[in-house]
Amino acid sequence: MGLFDALLGNASETDPQAVGEELSPVLGDNETVVSAYKLVRDLIVFTSGRLILIDKQGLTGRKVNYHSIPYKSITQFVVETAGHFDTDSELKIWVSGQDQAIEVELSKNAAQGVQHQLANRLFG
Repeated sequence: MGLFDALLGNASETDPQAVGEELSPVLGDNETVVSAYKLVRDLIVFTSGRLILIDKQGLTGRKVNYHSIPYKSITQFVVETAGHFDTDSELKIWVSGQDQAIEVELSKNAAQGVQHQLANRLFG
């Protein structure tokens, strides 16, 4: 992840194997990390069975919120790509039973990968 993206808080792709090792205590027995995107301390993780939004809280990041969303619960998603002067992209995900979308800022380069992963998991 570039320094500029880190300062802005935009997510960029990170090593799925390293994320899988870090998440091994919370993953299911047959669940694997397919891809992952880092947002300063937080993560967006695509596994073989769900999307996990990881929010590391507090100054030390020891308190962690794991928001698991089964792919079958995602009703729609929007990926807004970056423009010439707007350098970040945005992901919005709607989950069945919720009125408001979950919003995540992405880097310009991560938007296409995130959209590809969601399309594969929801439609592939």
